[in-house]
Amino acid sequence: MKRKMLTKGIPVMLMLALVLSLSTAAWARGFGRGPMNLTPEQASQLFDLKQKFMNETADLRKAMWVKRAELAALWKAENPDSKQIVAKQKELNTVRGQLQEKMVAFRLQARKICPQMGKGMGRGMGMGHGMGMGRGMGMAGGGPGMGMGPGCGW
Repeated sequence: MKRKMLTKGIPVMLMLALVLSLSTAAWARGFGRGPMNLTPEQASQLFDLKQKFMNETADLRKAMWVKRAELAALWKAENPDSKQIVAKQKELNTVRGQLQEKMVAFRLQARKICPQMGKGMGRGMGMGHGMGMGRGMGMAGGGPGMGMGPGCGW
């Protein structure tokens, strides 16, 4: 009986190992968004631009983490106050909007360096890959992403 269970478990374990190895490999290389046809100058410029963006948005990203934690605490209350929750959600949305404005400027600047960047792509690096936000920003994080997609850089 024990031997029969072990024999049945082997294919399941092999399948699980395969799925995990493939997903890890895909995550590690950014789901195929590796550098493509970048000159050393473009690579350097994109790296510097990304560093500048990350430095300039550090306070906004931190504020989002704090606001999410505050919102979560409001929801955990025994009797959640809807007015406080709505107000906190509005605060979070304001910070998110500010970050998205900076993201647009960043992406437009990146496309000047690498014109093929962002063409024919969906969301880019989700918050789980690269610069993601919270449930999306890859730091990052998961959820809606803010990456470049295929082509240049990431």
